Amino acid sequence: MSDIAPLNKDSDHHSQAAQVATRVTVIGMVLDIALGILKCVAGILFFSQALFVDGIHSLSDAFSDLIVIAVMKASRRAPDQEHPYGHQRIETLGTMLLGTTLIAVGAALAWDNLERLISQADAPLPEWPVLVAALLSIGGKEWIFRYTRRVGRAIRSDLIVANAWHSRTDAFSSVIVLVSTAGAMLGFVWLDALAAVIVALIVGHVGWSFTWSSVKELVDTGIPAEELERLRNIARETEGVRNVHELRTRKMGQDILLDVHLVVSPNISVSEGHQIGMQVVDRMRETLDDIAYINFHIDPENDDEFEPTTLGLPERKDLDALLEDKLGVTIPHGRLRLHYLRNKIHLELFFDGHALDPEQSRIEALKQYLDSQPWFGSLRVWRS
Repeated sequence: MSDIAPLNKDSDHHSQAAQVATRVTVIGMVLDIALGILKCVAGILFFSQALFVDGIHSLSDAFSDLIVIAVMKASRRAPDQEHPYGHQRIETLGTMLLGTTLIAVGAALAWDNLERLISQADAPLPEWPVLVAALLSIGGKEWIFRYTRRVGRAIRSDLIVANAWHSRTDAFSSVIVLVSTAGAMLGFVWLDALAAVIVALIVGHVGWSFTWSSVKELVDTGIPAEELERLRNIARETEGVRNVHELRTRKMGQDILLDVHLVVSPNISVSEGHQIGMQVVDRMRETLDDIAYINFHIDPENDDEFEPTTLGLPERKDLDALLEDKLGVTIPHGRLRLHYLRNKIHLELFFDGHALDPEQSRIEALKQYLDSQPWFGSLRVWRS
């Protein structure tokens, strides 16, 4: 018996999260455009190639913000017929693309500044307005980083958090400009290129961390082993659960999708087995808030101990016909219980002591016949 217990996430929840994400991203995009233009113009007018490149970096951030807005709008749509688990994987893809962009930007900046560091080409010294532009950039980007990261954590979006760190890399670039400009004005021209290489490596590292986490999610990597074992123990400790012989997880965005097989007593009713499964679901969700779907399967025995099969096992309609032939009476559906255990069938018959009750000789003949069948397990007859 299997069942799926989804977490109720209505369309209003997804729509509100998308609106919040869009608002913070638009604010960041406007700031990036303003700072990018300021730094490019100031870099040209006051002889700072580093500030000009930093301005290009800010304008590239504005372009990545457009990507984030488009991805968030698509990924926060509610589940539909074609995507029953939702669209969060679009956000994962967007995070991976953003991470690879950071790697590319970091590699390009590192290469360019390594060449500058090696060549030591003569250039005009930057002037003091470059320091002002760098300070404005540092303050603005640090503010938008903290604001965006807070929003990303609130709506549980890796993409928005990644975009926040992207903003901080721009602040790092401005720190490089500030330090290198001050150093150049004091005569240490090489500080500009050296600091740029260091920060470029930091940018690449941040991009790699986001890209790698996205790749792991896209290939259905499970949750950490310690969290998995905690969920397994919760299931085992639930009353009515005899064992847990399969527990699998995967992630979709921030959501966890979980499949679990629960071994219960073979003598309980279907509804009791389902109730035990729902108790496991509730306890697991109390432990991990990010679980969105739990697909639980109720087993009357541990399938890992042998290979289950349906080959050679008669169905209920076949057994109804057999019992009617051997006993001379028609057995109502509710008076015959079938237990399919260890590739055998165990039968329970319930009689009320009136017209339905067949003669004992017929019961003995039925038992003798069943003993000769390879699929037969046991027969129990109950009389009131």
